[in-house]
This record gives sequence, structure tokens and C-alpha cells, in this order.
Amino acid sequence: MKKQSLVIVLALAATAAAFAQTSVDPTATPRIDKREARQQQRIAQGVASGQLTPKETARLDAQQARIETAEAKAKSDGVVTAKERASLTRRQNKASRNIHHQKHDAQHS
Repeated sequence: MKKQSLVIVLALAATAAAFAQTSVDPTATPRIDKREARQQQRIAQGVASGQLTPKETARLDAQQARIETAEAKAKSDGVVTAKERASLTRRQNKASRNIHHQKHDAQHS
């Protein structure tokens, strides 16, 4: 019986430790970070395939940099609010549309 109790206590302690490590960080933005990475990959693929001209690439990269700056500003006070997350998502949506448009227009490098 003591072994079972010890095993249960250890399992609960391990669960609590895992929960503490995965607790919500108010500045964490994993979805935004993953999306930024995917959009950078899309831009790089467009450059590699010749779908993006150097000028288009520069504009798209600048837009991504502005989004990253806005994200850093949102994190600067220690909390990324729902309003700030929504704003970042809207900016990423617009950037995604811009990437698609520039990759599929008639211009080629």
C-alpha cells in the first residue's frame, strides 16, 4: 500500500511540475511566431522560384519586419492582450494576402 501511495504522490508531483512548465506565459505568441515563420518561408520560396522580384521581396520583408516590431511592442509591457493579438492577426492576414498577390502577379524576376 505504501508503494502505491508513493507512486501516486510521485505521479502527481510530475504532473504538477509539467503543468508549471506549461503554464500560460502572458507574452507567449506561438501561433503568431509559427505564422511569421511560414510567411517567411513563402517569401523565400517565391524568391527561389522567381515569382517575386527583388522590389516585391523588399516590400514583403519590410512588412514582416513591421509585424515583428509590433509584436515586440505588444510584449514589452509583459502581457499581450486579446486586442493586441487580434491586431497582430489582422496584420498577418494582410501580409499573407500581399504575399499571395505578389507571387501570383505577372511580374517575374
